[in-house]
Amino acid sequence: MDLAQFLVQALNGVQYGLLLFLVASGLTLIFGIMGIINLAHGAFYMIGAYLAYWLVGLTDNLFLAILLGIPIAVAVGLVIERLLIARLYDRDHLDQVLLTYGLILILNETQKILWGSDFHGVPVPEMLAGSVPLTENQAYPVYRLFISAVCLGVAAGMWLVIARTRLGMMIRAGASNREMTSALGINIGRVFAIVFALGVALAAFSGMIGAPVSSVYPGMGDRVLIISFVVVVIGGIGSVKGAFIGALLIGLADTFGRVLVPDFASMVIYALMALVLLWRPQGLFGRAP
Repeated sequence: MDLAQFLVQALNGVQYGLLLFLVASGLTLIFGIMGIINLAHGAFYMIGAYLAYWLVGLTDNLFLAILLGIPIAVAVGLVIERLLIARLYDRDHLDQVLLTYGLILILNETQKILWGSDFHGVPVPEMLAGSVPLTENQAYPVYRLFISAVCLGVAAGMWLVIARTRLGMMIRAGASNREMTSALGINIGRVFAIVFALGVALAAFSGMIGAPVSSVYPGMGDRVLIISFVVVVIGGIGSVKGAFIGALLIGLADTFGRVLVPDFASMVIYALMALVLLWRPQGLFGRAP
């Protein structure tokens, strides 16, 4: 592998990792703050990709499709949290697993009813359809660079919200001690509804923005869900910073694993997770029990 090929694969790994971060950050917020094991998180990623496909067909503009799709995702998240998830806060994890697995089945069937079972593609916006030359023979797609830049912007925005705003203070307080937060007069149910809707929106947004670089097809969120759980475990449950670092590690490990050891590529990310857990059982930035 020469330097140009290494640079291309490194950029691919970073872009994939940043896209994973959007999914995993929503998952770690829901899991770490609300204590909900949300197996349906990958299905929200899939729904986001299908929303992009559908809305681009209506508007012929990916950016407008995303602007229309995000409020839809937030509304879906709020409805599901109020009608279903809110009933699980005092239940054990088995009930959470059963309900969210049922959500996977419902969302998958809804997707098939609305959009069918065919594979679809979402075109790259014309203004981002070019490539940046790296060498005389190597170029890198502008849209992939755009994805990386957007994901970094979202990551910075999340940090500002969680670390510097009143909402972030309430989220951190609720994650630390739910009962004490409620006793201080904070409507923890409303905070949890916002957190769940934010997590759904992040998963759907990652599906929307990633749709032009992959096919849109039924069940596409299943593998994303598994890898997102790996990211959360590596980074530490409830840590957004951990999700960011973990997603980049997984993105680079998966990308270079497919190039360097293709026969064992599917094992690389799980081997990485095992090594991290042997070193720090609570994850890189997780709190020790």
